[in-house]
Amino acid sequence: MTKNIRKYENLHIVLWLAKDTCWCTDFKTLGMIMIVPTVLAAFHITWLSRKDKVDFIHNIAVSNWIIANGIWMIGEFYFDDTLRPYAIVFFALGLSTVAFYYVTLFFKKKVN
Repeated sequence: MTKNIRKYENLHIVLWLAKDTCWCTDFKTLGMIMIVPTVLAAFHITWLSRKDKVDFIHNIAVSNWIIANGIWMIGEFYFDDTLRPYAIVFFALGLSTVAFYYVTLFFKKKVN
């Protein structure tokens, strides 16, 4: 199972790079299209990793990051970059997720 997820994660990286390349090169239509498979793959990988707490937490953060990234891209393409505050919410959610995990892990080790 892990080997299959790793291959899927590698495919996800390709999708993500394609989306970001479209963003950087101003290919708006293809960039917008690439948001969908990139986000769906992130969600699916998160779902598949749900039994492994560490991977699950990190994949939640990645999913939030990609959503934020997509919102930011849409804002730059079509809304004069006014959607950035909405993107920041998802970046913060992702960061908060992993921060909460590591803070609780730190305190569990301190107690033991």
